[in-house]
Amino acid sequence: MLAPLSTDHSVAVIGAGLAGLACGQVLASHGINVMLFDKARGPGGRMSSKRRPSATLDLAAQAFSVRDADFQRAVDEWIAIGCIAPWPSRTYQASSSGWQALNDSLQRYTGAPRMSALTRHLADSLTALPNAALTTSTPIAALKQMPNGWLLVDADNTVYGPFDQVVISAPPPQAQALVAPWDAKLAAACEERKQRACWAGWAIFDEPLPPMPSVDPEWQMARADHPALRLISRNQTKPGRESQPESLSLLAQLDWSETQLEQSTEVIAEQLLTALKSVLPRSVLLPPLTEIGAHRWRYAQPAAPHNDTYLYGSSGLALCGDSFRDGRVEDAWLSGHRLGQALIGRSV
Repeated sequence: MLAPLSTDHSVAVIGAGLAGLACGQVLASHGINVMLFDKARGPGGRMSSKRRPSATLDLAAQAFSVRDADFQRAVDEWIAIGCIAPWPSRTYQASSSGWQALNDSLQRYTGAPRMSALTRHLADSLTALPNAALTTSTPIAALKQMPNGWLLVDADNTVYGPFDQVVISAPPPQAQALVAPWDAKLAAACEERKQRACWAGWAIFDEPLPPMPSVDPEWQMARADHPALRLISRNQTKPGRESQPESLSLLAQLDWSETQLEQSTEVIAEQLLTALKSVLPRSVLLPPLTEIGAHRWRYAQPAAPHNDTYLYGSSGLALCGDSFRDGRVEDAWLSGHRLGQALIGRSV
């Protein structure tokens, strides 16, 4: 059992994706001093969005659903604030043999006007508190345990701390490198949580896609039956992005991604565009391209579900993230939120 943290304590959170932000929000709202670190230029992790001159594209999570009551309450707040909205409502199953409408009756949501709007909102509301801060472009390379707490050392050998508690929400392979010198149990847990890789491509066009037979011209997303291509998402159909041109996110199959993991982004982008063409009806020709590209997610999602929600050790280290549940957006938030509750002594 953890000794509850109090307002005299300080916590470092490594990783400002949804799990890290959710944990930091619980802690900071209870008066605990929180400092978040992220290696990227901004918060968001796999909920970040890519901005191009003519369009914004979501290259990881496209939408999310709700199963848990605690998460539903958070979602209701975000809807009221306006940083998420329902989407999609017109989804298809796509293959070379035809397109079929899908409807599983599950309400889904996306960020508005981009997926990263949700994590930006959480980061802004968190850092508005006097006892919380977010440091970006700061990859943490090592931890050091001192008599008065934990020190964090970044890639430039800058030292931060001391902190009473360190929460790591980074993917397990990255977390393992940090905890291995200090906590064998947590390191072993990271080793057990294997990760899957995923390529994500994008394509921006000068004109809208032409209509397809028996398909709603305002279709929003399609699940693809193809060895390379898994999902097609029309970013310009998402809330707040109606003015941007035809802009597709092309998420690859996990098995295919792992066979192509070290391939160049240029080759991957072309292969995903070819896959897109193969699942469109033969009568449909793509309009002129503005640009294509690809991004590699080396740690995209857990290889198998787990039931821990979060883990903590006896020395002041703790782990959270979707890899401790089942890889959904909801799982990331629940993991961080419930770890935060555990650290302040609430039963979860």
